Amino acid sequence: MSYQNVTIEREGTVAVVTFDRRGSLNAFDQKTILELTDVARSFQDDLVTQAVVLSGTAHAFSAGIDLRDPATWEELDDDVALRSRFYRGVRLCQAWEDMPQITIAAMEGMAVGAGCAIALACDWRVLARDAYLYVPEVKIGLNLQWGALPRLVTLVGPARAKRIVLLCEKMGAEMALDWGLIDEIAEAGEAVATAQGLAETAASMPAATTRMVKEAVNATANALHRASAFADADQSALTRTFRDAVAARENFARGGS
Repeated sequence: MSYQNVTIEREGTVAVVTFDRRGSLNAFDQKTILELTDVARSFQDDLVTQAVVLSGTAHAFSAGIDLRDPATWEELDDDVALRSRFYRGVRLCQAWEDMPQITIAAMEGMAVGAGCAIALACDWRVLARDAYLYVPEVKIGLNLQWGALPRLVTLVGPARAKRIVLLCEKMGAEMALDWGLIDEIAEAGEAVATAQGLAETAASMPAATTRMVKEAVNATANALHRASAFADADQSALTRTFRDAVAARENFARGGS
């Protein structure tokens, strides 16, 4: 299948998946969400590839969800279709988490909001030294969804998760490594190469055992994730209608902070 915003390059047992909007700081529009979901699902039956690197562009992993994408805000008459659209990001991240291969997010520039969410769904994360992570959802009146909140709590604990989500502070590479949000710092421009090195090492291990151990770790660490976040997209559908949320997004649209 051909994609508009996603490419896949394979070399032996390692694949590099790159998504590129060619603008908008690589923010996720609805098309990119659907394409990356389809790509993740395609790896389920791939018995050759043992590790997958997920990369954005050289300047930005992703600026988050594209709030200016008309398809994100299009009014739908069918409530089932509307709810399904809200859950696209949840399905995207779950598809990446469920991949049998070892997955590594390689992040340059910035990983904002939804960009952080999909990175958290990967097994490991590599961040360029001059890049940063940023979760600004609360600032624009939205809750952190895509299943990201329980993954974040599992990685950094409840107090730090609250600080990351509620204070909306940008987090540099050193702090992200210290807090356990990322697994390795790469020099600027070397995130993909560094991630490929990790991927090649992982892919050199006995394949069936690696897949089995990944599944066992996820089953243990993520046992309550679904229970705690099963309605996060429904919560977003509610919180986006709050008056403060509407005002925050209008301020954002005008170029406010």
